[in-house]
Amino acid sequence: MGIKSKFKNFFFDDEEEEYLEEYMEDPKEETETARSSKKLTPNKHNVVSLQSIQKSSKMVLLEPKMYAEAQDIADHLKSHRAVVVNLQRISKDQAKRIVDFLSGTVYAIGGDIQRVGTDIFLCTPDNIEVSGNITDFIQED
Repeated sequence: MGIKSKFKNFFFDDEEEEYLEEYMEDPKEETETARSSKKLTPNKHNVVSLQSIQKSSKMVLLEPKMYAEAQDIADHLKSHRAVVVNLQRISKDQAKRIVDFLSGTVYAIGGDIQRVGTDIFLCTPDNIEVSGNITDFIQED
């Protein structure tokens, strides 16, 4: 057991000392952001204010007229905004291409895409949860 503990102490004690030296902060060099985060989190836990998230939640209503506008829709999704896309005034081929593009975008950001009406889709990023299902009311052509 003596060799095992010497071996363990040789490798693990050095790493702990380096770890403590790297992450010890000088209280004189405290930045303003560190002070403001201490005000928000007095118990030093990772706490995020939900008010800031709720204020930034927006929904965008779009009616693209051509496939080139699909990238604008994707940019809204990447900015954590929900998007309702109305594809009723575009050709079926263009609408299919847009839905395919948005499906890939939503998959990449971990969001969701749902059909909410005839040629109307709701695309949501990962920070927005949609509950319920209305596909029973949609009549397929």
